[in-house]
Amino acid sequence: MAWFRKEKKPRKPRAERLEIPADVWEKCESCGHTDIREKFAKNCNVCPSCDFHRRVRAIDFAHILLDAGTIEETEEDLRSKDPLGFPDYPARLKKARANAGEGDAILTVTGTMDQMPVNLGIMDFAFMGGSMGSVVGEKIARLGQRSLEKKFPLIVISASGGARMQEGVLSLMQMAKTSVVLSQLAERGIPYVSILTNPTTGGVSASFAMLGDSIIAEPGAVIGFAGPRVIKQTLGQDLPEGFQTAEFLLDHGMVDCVVHRHHMKQTVGQLLRHMSGKPAATGWASA
Repeated sequence: MAWFRKEKKPRKPRAERLEIPADVWEKCESCGHTDIREKFAKNCNVCPSCDFHRRVRAIDFAHILLDAGTIEETEEDLRSKDPLGFPDYPARLKKARANAGEGDAILTVTGTMDQMPVNLGIMDFAFMGGSMGSVVGEKIARLGQRSLEKKFPLIVISASGGARMQEGVLSLMQMAKTSVVLSQLAERGIPYVSILTNPTTGGVSASFAMLGDSIIAEPGAVIGFAGPRVIKQTLGQDLPEGFQTAEFLLDHGMVDCVVHRHHMKQTVGQLLRHMSGKPAATGWASA
């Protein structure tokens, strides 16, 4: 009987199509674990599945180490030029600024770490592979001068492929410039802590990255001067497995300790207070 039958009505299509933005998800470069970006961010950009320490933008690392509301950027107006007229260098700088921001391959800030004033430089691999040009060397030198004047500890976090080839010898000169400032800090007993992240190579590892009073590395960080292929061709022999990792360097006395990113602020803070002879901050006695 027709009046017992359910009348089928055509469904109207949705006026709006629900789509998940592509940038909501991120994938671990080590194990392939895929998760929402917010979960990675809350975990200090460490993979919750395999504990791989992914790269962190400079400003994000500043928020991990320094007390909230104390971060103040320095030398904001320094910009890279093209002193050698290197082909396509201005275009590459323009692209790097579009991708990584208007600064350069390092962010320099002042702030407090558990109420202790510090000067902090953080290299940003997103800006031309964290390459060290004139601006990077100048910013570190000026930050070192601030530490000399204020007698504040200096911390530099390295993440770099080495010197910036587009600036030639001017880039290589930054190795000497930064080393001179660090030697002045050492003469006056002002602590300098170097933190090595993945990767720290080339002219950076051959200068300020390995000159710290204390050298700390993140787990699994690649640290070295030249790449494995170049070293193997030079030596003409096979190399040990993982010979450029933070753990290998720790076993052979090249770094002082390997510290998880979650414990970096606490470790560096305790270390600086010990080196400076200052008492622990409120609440640290039981930590």
